[in-house]
Amino acid sequence: MIACEGRVRSKVIRNHFRTLPIFLLGALALPPAPAARAQSTGPAAPPRSSYRPVYPLRLSENHRYLVDQNGHPFFMVGDSPQGLMGRLTEQDAEKYFADREAHGFNTAGWIDVSCAGRDFPDNEEGRTPDGIAPFSGYVAGGTDYTHYDLTKPNEAYFTRLDHMVEIAAAHDIYVFIDPMETIGWLPTLRNNGVKAAYSYGQYLGGRYKKYANVGWISGNDFNNWRVPADDALAQAVARGIQSQAPDQLQTVELNVNTSSSLDDPGWAPLVSINGTYTYSATYIQMLHSYNQKPVIPSFLVEAHYDLEQVGTPTDYGTPEVLRREDYWTTLSGGIGQFYGNRYTWSLTPGWDGYLDTPGVAQLEIWKNFFTSLPWQDLVPDQQHETVTAGYGAFGSDEIHFDSQQLSARMDLKVSDSDYATAARTADGSYVVVYMPTARAITVNMARLRGPASAEWFDPSSGTYQVIAGSPFPNTGSRKLTPPGTNAAGDSDWVLLLDAVGSASK
Repeated sequence: MIACEGRVRSKVIRNHFRTLPIFLLGALALPPAPAARAQSTGPAAPPRSSYRPVYPLRLSENHRYLVDQNGHPFFMVGDSPQGLMGRLTEQDAEKYFADREAHGFNTAGWIDVSCAGRDFPDNEEGRTPDGIAPFSGYVAGGTDYTHYDLTKPNEAYFTRLDHMVEIAAAHDIYVFIDPMETIGWLPTLRNNGVKAAYSYGQYLGGRYKKYANVGWISGNDFNNWRVPADDALAQAVARGIQSQAPDQLQTVELNVNTSSSLDDPGWAPLVSINGTYTYSATYIQMLHSYNQKPVIPSFLVEAHYDLEQVGTPTDYGTPEVLRREDYWTTLSGGIGQFYGNRYTWSLTPGWDGYLDTPGVAQLEIWKNFFTSLPWQDLVPDQQHETVTAGYGAFGSDEIHFDSQQLSARMDLKVSDSDYATAARTADGSYVVVYMPTARAITVNMARLRGPASAEWFDPSSGTYQVIAGSPFPNTGSRKLTPPGTNAAGDSDWVLLLDAVGSASK
């Protein structure tokens, strides 16, 4: 059996340690017991929505978020099973997608067409577990994966990819496919040239345009986008796809440590959603993406992964770090994110024992909280007109770029930032504030359209606490302080101000 080996990220070492035993992970991932929920003075977050999205997806009228064919806003809850084609059988994929559907995931972002190259040393040829190669011929110069002939796709291989997409569709999961993953496949693109790269993209677009649940993500730690010849090769594949499937979503993940799809203006005519990649406090780069032109939906394509140590400076993917990324992202204009897990992105042996982690439980709470609100109408409070004091330090967004290594480092660790992100609906119906550390904040109540109920939401347990004296008038300023530590023993809280009285909890 040939299988993709769990890889080491380009320029970023993912240290695999501090891993909890499987049985303990399962126990920690269980939802809070009813008795624990009963201690809250407010209702718990709702169960997973029963709404089933109707694909394909398209941009909303204001281009700030995605909607399905019924016009229903699509809140992106994605996992990243990148090594699926080289690691899983179809039976394994059924098990994987069924679990992800049960936990509220609606996106697989992303699946590599093939995992190959130096990052998968046990499967450099990018074959399926039963040995099917992705291409059936070679260009002049060699017979290794770097010389695969992109104009000769192997029908048996792509039939397998068809089946994976269909399994995902059966579980209402939208799939982003990486057509030419740039950590492993840049040498192959170089050996084939722009014309063959475009032809390959045409093949993919023509084959997969019939699938309503398919979108595309190019790149992956694409540090070489600043090299014009390499950027042209990756774009050629994307242009080929677009020529055959112009209505399918496309995005690109650029350089490691921090980037947004629109940082490379050459991709602007190709991408329909802006992928934000950062190992720093996510609000910094998310707000950068939100403010870029043209206006398109922004989402978190990659950040700290569950159960991994990553980044420069490094942080470990604890539930608290994951919560910070989740809530910062949404309150900075994000439409959702691709969650990642040390085991489920690489699908290393034993992956099925690490599906239901504490990080996944926290993700479900985040998803349930925001989908109980008109999340798509939240506008980031960038000028501090709503939270006027106590919001903390924004943090340095300085990027130290190494032109030799084509890499960058950020100054601010996720776990060190105390910045409170806030957002408000334009009509003043709701205000939501995420506080990574507990302290008093001052809210301009006049930003609400009427008297507002006020609650503290515990993002670690999914419970609410009504604030004494609520509802409050929509006049003047009010100082509010969270109630100590949350159920996990951490100090992060969410403030919810509801001037409608109809928040569906």
